[in-house]
Amino acid sequence: MSLFAVPISKLSGIGKKREELFSKLNIHSVGDLIRFYPRTYENWSDVTLISEVTHGEKYVIKATVSEAVRTIRLSGGRIMCRVAVFDESGYMNLVFFNNRYIPSMLHYGETYLFYGRVMKEAIGYQMTSPEFSSIKDADSISPVYNLTAGLNNRVVTKAVREALSMLPEEIRDPIPYQILNQYHLCTLSYALENIHFPSDLRALEKARERLVFEELLVLNLGMRLLKSRVSEQTPLRMEKDYTAEFISSLPFELTRAQHNAIVDCVNDMMHKTSPMNRLIQGDVGSGKTAVCAAVCYQCVRNGYQAAFMAPTEILASQHYETFLHFFEDTDIKIELLTGSLSAAEKKRARERIESGDADIVIGTHAILSESTVFHRLGCAITDEQHRFGVDQRAKLASKGEQPHILVLSATPIPRTLGLIIYGDLDITVIDELPPGRTEIQTLLISSEKRDRALSFIRSQLSEGRQCYIVCPLVDEGESDLNSATDYAAELMLTHFRDIPVGILHGKMKSKDKDDVMRRFSSGEIMVLVSTTVVEVGVDVKNATVMMIENAERFGLSTLHQLRGRVGRGEHKSYCILVSDNESENTKLRLSTMCRTSNGFEIADMDLKLRGPGDFFGSRQHGLPKLSIADFSDTDTVSRSSDAAKELLEFSSDLSDPSLKGLRAEIRQLFENTENTMN
Repeated sequence: MSLFAVPISKLSGIGKKREELFSKLNIHSVGDLIRFYPRTYENWSDVTLISEVTHGEKYVIKATVSEAVRTIRLSGGRIMCRVAVFDESGYMNLVFFNNRYIPSMLHYGETYLFYGRVMKEAIGYQMTSPEFSSIKDADSISPVYNLTAGLNNRVVTKAVREALSMLPEEIRDPIPYQILNQYHLCTLSYALENIHFPSDLRALEKARERLVFEELLVLNLGMRLLKSRVSEQTPLRMEKDYTAEFISSLPFELTRAQHNAIVDCVNDMMHKTSPMNRLIQGDVGSGKTAVCAAVCYQCVRNGYQAAFMAPTEILASQHYETFLHFFEDTDIKIELLTGSLSAAEKKRARERIESGDADIVIGTHAILSESTVFHRLGCAITDEQHRFGVDQRAKLASKGEQPHILVLSATPIPRTLGLIIYGDLDITVIDELPPGRTEIQTLLISSEKRDRALSFIRSQLSEGRQCYIVCPLVDEGESDLNSATDYAAELMLTHFRDIPVGILHGKMKSKDKDDVMRRFSSGEIMVLVSTTVVEVGVDVKNATVMMIENAERFGLSTLHQLRGRVGRGEHKSYCILVSDNESENTKLRLSTMCRTSNGFEIADMDLKLRGPGDFFGSRQHGLPKLSIADFSDTDTVSRSSDAAKELLEFSSDLSDPSLKGLRAEIRQLFENTENTMN
């Protein structure tokens, strides 16, 4: 019987109340608990003499109880336990609050290990509520788990010990022996024991290496199996290539990268044995929209409809206007469907979509509603892929019978992560900008030079240009970071009191945000103070300055996206990063922004210096939550990807009996996502 089927309540000391507390940590079974890895460790072997401690630091001391524990009753029914301990170099006081069991746990004359923060008091050094263990029970390296109110580390540790004791003597390792041997990995039983209770630091390192590899391998395999599922579907085959006809109608010349992207998509739709399932990845302004127009043209000329879904109404409206321009000399009919349309307008639009009178439908989530029925959907496109979950993409695809799928992303993703994040998609990268895009000059300044920067912005405004100013917070709170609302108010009263200033943030209603962006786009607002909600915004060619306050608070990929809001017209553009942070890491990160405009180089640096949070924070749509793997460990990402490829070459659907364990782990990892493995 799988330990994932054994409820956590089967462990001693875990009644209904504790079972509920464990469930808050997403631990429902004994198997869940075994796979609930420590967040860090305390090294109890690193003992410090009492005479060598300093105020405010944490230490492990090995000391003997010199007296019976004294219990003092405080007001409000509270209690305090006090006891003195000593080692060969001196004495220290220990204080515990509201723990009536301390007198029965610490005995006169016995020696213990104590771990906690040391504070200098009038009567000498003191530890308050330290962790402690008898010498015989102490592990040299002890686990520290993520906790929830009501659960302490001692309870979790005890439960984990009992859970591990329930493992069979011989655990069937899900990773085949040849893979373990080839990649020098320890067995699962060794890894599980030593990730929780390592015998030494080397054992901990080996255990972690194995479990990280395993988790990335399972994720890799799961994403590749998703991709193979799509390949089993029968595509809507496009019979004729209309690429040359579309390109000849354009008033500008496509870049080599744009042309290659169109070729990739058309080849998918005409020759692939399964529906197109492709990601086009390219920086802001790289010309992804023109590629989408070519795909839509191909689709419509072959007798099908195309749907294009954008994350905001303002972006949907912008794409609608762009497509009207692309197809103004054709008989192609384009429909806009957004939530702000009146009920009557939506009804008429949906009637045209269902009858086939609308060839290309551009809209927001309104496209996904059950009342939107397509006549003959041949291709579904989603813009800004990270804003939509996998389930939304699938819902759009369900509007037709296995339509071709195209997704777009302007978020640079490090190449090492591309296969994992978009493992179910083929990837095309547009790695060059259209001619005429001027390079954005990026400057890093301290807040002392802010007034000079604002004066420079004013000079740009006097020439008829516009400006963005981005702040990390909406309202002033405990932090001293600049807030968007306060900053906008200050600018209206000082530097820009005679200039129209607008504010944009995520707490605003959608229609209010769209109204502000429309007014900025039309030139009614000259300075837009915003949070990062402007990261995906409209194309305002007249905006030439992007000033970012507290720039150290943002990941490089976010900064790169924000910088891409300017430099979209003919005028010289600037990005001003404001930061007073003096750390070497911050200086290196922000100087990278000043040195290069290559989104993929920036993304690689962001991953290296900041970790994967920028890519997998709020954007981890459709991906399972990982327990131990770190995507910034690019070496293990690469090795696990190689192993996944080898295993699928051996058994394309993992149906070989030797891979049964891996198949079960894939189901376990994906069970709480839209990508459930069957």
